[in-house]
Amino acid sequence: MPYHRPIPEENPRGKPSGLIGALIEAEKLIQIALILPCAAVVGWVIGAWIGSRLHHPWIALVGIAFGGFSGLVYVVRLALDTGRNPDFDAESGNETGKGNGSERP
Repeated sequence: MPYHRPIPEENPRGKPSGLIGALIEAEKLIQIALILPCAAVVGWVIGAWIGSRLHHPWIALVGIAFGGFSGLVYVVRLALDTGRNPDFDAESGNETGKGNGSERP
């Protein structure tokens, strides 16, 4: 069976280099660093509000735990996805060179 070369992309994209690449990497790291405490604070605020309405102040602690856990799950999923998929194009949501993302192996 003869080998047919794939059709090249019209606009091949590589990894951004220089200042733009450094800013993208810094944004990813800042996002990972801020998600966990923000999720815990949001869980605390919602838990405190629900606790004040139901007259159970311990619900604020449950809100902190739930917010922290959900933030941790999101951070782990984001880190795994970033580590597994280094050629991910954040602007279009597609992997570079993979088409529109509808075909899965």
